[in-house]
Amino acid sequence: MQPAPPGQERAQGRRGAGADALPARISAVVPPAASLRPLLRLLWLHFRRSFALEAERRRPFLWLPIAMGVGILLYFTADREPALWAPLLGLGLSGAAAFALRLRPLASMACLAMAAAFAGFAAGVWRTADIAAPMLERSRIGKLSGFVESVEARDKGARIVLLVTDLANVPADQRPKRVRVSMRSGGVAPGDHIVATARLLPPPGPARAGGYDFGRDAFFRGIGAVGSLSGKIALAPAPYPMPTRLAIDVMIDQARNALTKRIADVGGGQGGAVAAALVTGKRGLITEATNNDLRAAGIYHIVSISGLHMVLAAGTIFWLVRALLVLSQTVALHWPVKKIAAVAAMVGATGYCIFSGSDVATERSLIMTLVMLGAILVDRAALSMRNLALAAIIVLLREPEALLGPSFQMSFGAVAALIAFAERWERRDRTEPPSALPWPIGPIWTASLGIVVTTMLATAATAPFGAYHFQTFNPFGLLGNAMALPFVSLFVMPAAVFGVLAYPFGLDWPAWALMGLASDAVLKVAHWVATIDHSTVTVAAFGPAVLGCFSVTLLWLTLWTTAWRWLAVLPLIGGVAIAGKPERPEILIERDGSGLAVRGPDGRLAIAGKPSRFVLQQWLASDGDSRSPDDPTLRAGVTCDRLACVAQTADKRTISYTRERLAIIEDCLRADLVVTAIPWSGACKARLIERMALSRDGATSLYRTASGWSSHVSEPNAADRPWTRRRERRPAEPSKRPASQSVTAQPTPAVDTEAEADTERLQ
Repeated sequence: MQPAPPGQERAQGRRGAGADALPARISAVVPPAASLRPLLRLLWLHFRRSFALEAERRRPFLWLPIAMGVGILLYFTADREPALWAPLLGLGLSGAAAFALRLRPLASMACLAMAAAFAGFAAGVWRTADIAAPMLERSRIGKLSGFVESVEARDKGARIVLLVTDLANVPADQRPKRVRVSMRSGGVAPGDHIVATARLLPPPGPARAGGYDFGRDAFFRGIGAVGSLSGKIALAPAPYPMPTRLAIDVMIDQARNALTKRIADVGGGQGGAVAAALVTGKRGLITEATNNDLRAAGIYHIVSISGLHMVLAAGTIFWLVRALLVLSQTVALHWPVKKIAAVAAMVGATGYCIFSGSDVATERSLIMTLVMLGAILVDRAALSMRNLALAAIIVLLREPEALLGPSFQMSFGAVAALIAFAERWERRDRTEPPSALPWPIGPIWTASLGIVVTTMLATAATAPFGAYHFQTFNPFGLLGNAMALPFVSLFVMPAAVFGVLAYPFGLDWPAWALMGLASDAVLKVAHWVATIDHSTVTVAAFGPAVLGCFSVTLLWLTLWTTAWRWLAVLPLIGGVAIAGKPERPEILIERDGSGLAVRGPDGRLAIAGKPSRFVLQQWLASDGDSRSPDDPTLRAGVTCDRLACVAQTADKRTISYTRERLAIIEDCLRADLVVTAIPWSGACKARLIERMALSRDGATSLYRTASGWSSHVSEPNAADRPWTRRRERRPAEPSKRPASQSVTAQPTPAVDTEAEADTERLQ
């Protein structure tokens, strides 16, 4: 072997020395892969032992509704309506694979999770096809006739739901099945067939890109248009007999209205209005000031019939029936008293749900309650995580869209946190006996501690969902709930049960009077808490990724029972990190072009044009801005004249909001962005967002980039789902109107914005 040349030998020596030194330097910082293998093997063995323990405790079943929820989310992210056969085929194949691999637990569980996901996807397709009905394509004003399904009295007028029988100039195959309209005057009753002039709009889309989709919510409620009635409302002969289902609903609504009036009159004032809402679900008599106090105190959930009321009502009936039966020694010794009481509570809870209007949140609460009481009939623990998972599966199969709403997320999140805490509490170390406190200090201390702990747990579990949907946080909710819930639990709901039982005999007034007094006390507590500084904290909106991190944190922490549950800290840290620096839009444009908001040099939004009050509230809340829509500082930094308004961003870009065509021509030459509610097809040197683009894309948000703006729209053009609006087509030829001729923009006629704001609030 010949020696290498001297130069090459030196080069190899240098490379060899570096190669020898490099692993030593790296190994000082990063351990070699060989040393990680024992650690990874140890972690894997520990995980397998923990998973075996979870399987022994039958915990994997709890993840089936989670997998089902993933399938539902995938359904709603599709840009067109999927076929039903595809998820059904996937469900069948996954189920068959799970059966074939039943001797291999991990593989079988994975196949079951896939089957649950396919089941959730199929449930979404089936539900949409089952409830599908035409939605109004564009704004219309004309004669509307229909059966009055329900009437909700309000401070000013009423809001009614009509089963449409005719709508002027709209073909039958495009006519909405049901509309929700407000009326300022006139008296109608459920079951009436009326004719009136209506101003109708398609159910509005999100008020901002990424916001709550009101159109989708209306679609799944069976509502194809919203608006208001004007002029004379006349009774008219019906073109066909009232449907049987409608006749039953009308009878129930008439009884609800009568009882609502009775409770409100006897209870008096806002206390009576709140008491009536707790029994019948009619919240129209509660003023907005009272609603704001309840929200600020963190106790708005008491006026929305949901899990709390259903449990209190069923619990009261259960206790009452059981107490009456055990008065007889023969019955107590020979009859299954507990199961009889459970059946009575199930019947009572079902009647309560029907009579309170069978709202979506109420039906979900009923399902949860029936599952809990059904566990008593089969001698199982009523309050368990398996029962909660079973209730979630039933709800998701029946109403897949509920997964996207705050009601489902907050109610199931709170109950999961409470059950998980109860499970940990039952497994606590009991080697030392608890300290005994004298009566009545002991019971009072136990009850007070229970209220505080459960309120803290429920608040922590629901806070991320409330912040995501409503951009608010109530730091004094613990104080409000601790002071108000004893009145609701000890006086309001027991009096409500007695009042309903005594109502047919005309002996109900003491119950409603007691409910009114207790409700007044609750309202005084709410008002006192609401007056505390920073009782309501507005937080900037965060995206679905942050909500996903918080949801994974809650699920991982509550469903695992072994030490692996502490891995929940990882998604929690990720969610907090992302939420701490939200990406805020620089410009927000309303869907009809009636106004926009520009982030000025001070970092706050300034308003140009006349956006609706509701949309402006949504913008401010999503930006973490606590200013009122009437705050005069919202117009600071915006210069307006008869033709246009001009504002500047922090980087000195000029934004023009134009009202007339002449201003469009001028501002296209000197502004960086021109926004107008006028259809415009002419050339523009600046970036232009005009009426037809907004009609196509809906509410638009612009985010700052180095070269201009990136655009996020609330209704992507690629989306073609049953609840999305049909796009307005741009005219084939530009308008022949001379550019010098002044034409003022005509935004879409405004209707009652309560139609937009009527979403589920903290149910």
